Amino acid sequence: MGPNPHENRNAYAAALAPDHTFDGSLRPRELDEFVGQPSVVANLRLAIRAATGRGEAVDHILLSGLPGLGKTTLAHLVATESGSSLHEAAAPTLQRAADLAGLLTRLEKGDVLFIDEVHRLPGGVEEYLYAAMEDFVLDIMLDAGPAARSVRVDLPRFTLVGATTREGLLSAPFRSRFGIHERLETYGVQDLVRIVHRSAKILGVGVDEEAAGLLADRARGTPRVVNRFLKRVRDLAQVEADNHITADIALEGLRRMGVDEHGLTRVDRLILESIAHAGGTPVGLKTLAAAVGEDERTLEDVYEPHLLRAGLVMKTPQGRRLTPRGHDLSGIRPLTDEQGALPL
Repeated sequence: MGPNPHENRNAYAAALAPDHTFDGSLRPRELDEFVGQPSVVANLRLAIRAATGRGEAVDHILLSGLPGLGKTTLAHLVATESGSSLHEAAAPTLQRAADLAGLLTRLEKGDVLFIDEVHRLPGGVEEYLYAAMEDFVLDIMLDAGPAARSVRVDLPRFTLVGATTREGLLSAPFRSRFGIHERLETYGVQDLVRIVHRSAKILGVGVDEEAAGLLADRARGTPRVVNRFLKRVRDLAQVEADNHITADIALEGLRRMGVDEHGLTRVDRLILESIAHAGGTPVGLKTLAAAVGEDERTLEDVYEPHLLRAGLVMKTPQGRRLTPRGHDLSGIRPLTDEQGALPL
């Protein structure tokens, strides 16, 4: 039986989807174990120590950056380092003010409330959060119509940690209520190699330096991706290489996941080919999503950032276009001026 094309096609998207059991087993237990993001870690450590020394809750924290860079891990570490309990929620599950009220009323003094994808909070819920963040009070509406009345409930001082991949979608009033703003950047290969070695030790699998470098080099600067690669390659090493990952095992594992020598997945290549087939005409996101067979949000949040950083795709007001290097990797020759190509 041949490889499952759908499995390969979605390998990278799956690698960015949180797997709390697997990620939790590899998650650092303290800030000193966190690899990378040195300025972010230093700033958070300072804020935690200062607040703890004053006997206060840490100021509200906004963490932004691409998926898989460690925002959830840092939220856990803020709670751990401040000696507090962590409460987690995903913004899409908080569709009504009552959903948020249920979370807030369970908090105790100094607790950390982590809301992932905070940019997806409905406007009404976001506004409901303002007083809770600023004044630590909660106004609960009772009844409706002429009999409606508001009851104010005092909340303990807590820390809200919001994580977002799209900081620009947050309203200015909401963003201004976060006292600490930290943006996570993609990781260098050396930091990812360190993560591979640390994770391999936890998972109980051997890994050569060259193999760790191969996995890190193709992980798009993302710890979650490199850990998923490691997990898949570990399975191959366990079955075929006495539980030791060599360069050959790493390459074979990456091939099975559909990751090529340029670090491109099957979906990346479909994106490049779809834009190339447009013959120089900019391609809109809806058209591209239909051509590739992926959700628009997945294209924008998961695949496109790497293609932009790698200099393969350009975003213009009219749509997406390929750079000369993007054309080279697509395998489709661009139109010449005589054939009606648009200027890059």
